[in-house]
Amino acid sequence: MNAETIVPDTKDWTWVLDRSCPECGFDASSVTVDRIPAVIRDNATTWEAVLTLGDAASRSVPTTWSPLEYACHVRDVHRIFDVRVAMMLDEVDPRFPNWDQDEAAVEEGYGEQVPATVATDLLDAAERVAERYESVPPGAWSRRGFRSNGSEFTIETIGLYHLHDIVHHAWDVRAAAERATRPA
Repeated sequence: MNAETIVPDTKDWTWVLDRSCPECGFDASSVTVDRIPAVIRDNATTWEAVLTLGDAASRSVPTTWSPLEYACHVRDVHRIFDVRVAMMLDEVDPRFPNWDQDEAAVEEGYGEQVPATVATDLLDAAERVAERYESVPPGAWSRRGFRSNGSEFTIETIGLYHLHDIVHHAWDVRAAAERATRPA
């Protein structure tokens, strides 16, 4: 895979906590905290299915991640959010270490990973973070944490932000597949 052709996403997506995403349709106001684990688990099964496709490692266009690369990213998103929620539960107002998703894609060789292994790892990471959200005591959903750019989250809002990320990337893969199959 040619990761150099990917333009890094530098948008601040925190606005999805306040309004629906016009691309994927995710609406944070329609999800309650008790649904976060189920959405994560449901989304993970989508990736498991995507990774069985023969062309999962192929990019529909050179400037868009392949389904395999998106799946690696989603796996790592689950891992990052598991750590961040744990920090919010264990510490007072923690600051999260920066995570450069584009750098991670290159360093970890997302496009060269084995789809079946990624599927297993993604399902495991999704289960771990779903269990983490299930372990949040009722009075702890308002505990805070801060991203390296200063964005403030509560456990509730980071959970909803997490959901948008994984839902949006499943939409990205479907939208790319639809574009690739349209007649010219």
